[in-house]
Amino acid sequence: MNIDPGRVRAELLPTGKLRAAINYGNPVLAQRGPGGRAQGVSAALAGALAERLGAELEFVAFDTAGKVVETAGQGLWDVGFLAIDPMRADQVSFTAPYVLIEGTYLLRDDAPHTAVDQLDAPGVRIAVGKGAAYDLYLSRALRHAEIVRAPSSAEAVDLFIDQGLDAAAGVRQPLEAAARARPGLRVLPGRFTAIRQAMAVPAGRAAAQPFLDAFIEEMKASGFVARALRDSGQGDATVAPAGS
Repeated sequence: MNIDPGRVRAELLPTGKLRAAINYGNPVLAQRGPGGRAQGVSAALAGALAERLGAELEFVAFDTAGKVVETAGQGLWDVGFLAIDPMRADQVSFTAPYVLIEGTYLLRDDAPHTAVDQLDAPGVRIAVGKGAAYDLYLSRALRHAEIVRAPSSAEAVDLFIDQGLDAAAGVRQPLEAAARARPGLRVLPGRFTAIRQAMAVPAGRAAAQPFLDAFIEEMKASGFVARALRDSGQGDATVAPAGS
């Protein structure tokens, strides 16, 4: 592996500090802690990377993954944490995944559906957060159901309820939290996709790519990712396999 430390630092620290985009729209990866401090596995990885580079860390907050991607070319952030999707490849470059998350559906208790593949049917309307990984995936995969987009993943649940839609699509853990908080809702077993969460940089930062690939593999192999998930209450998320 040919890694040029000078070029890596130039690409990852163009302002002299590491600016990490944190998407609070995915509570499996990031949460606001005491005093609004960023915490979760993505914040922990950003901290470890800043320490490795010997740089000050600055978090740049976002409420949706779509907004992180939209700003990739604006010089606002240096590393981010996003789901791998081919529709984002023009704007960002991805490492291998560090976490795998299930995408599934939230339904009403009296809905007739018992499996995820039953939702792709004529007349079925599914709420999603605009620009989220599962929005991009379902936009390609669904042949019959209609997608109804909300501004964010959290708002997709409200849209599903308020407009009487058939389902809300999203990450399993926050959907299960919504079902616990609101009587009459349930989450389907199974998944329509395994969402692969990775570290990302704005497109064009080729020198940083092999450095970050090696960093993510080290963080998985050392148990750092698993510990960060447990410490943030997300121990049921799955660490991605080595080299995946």
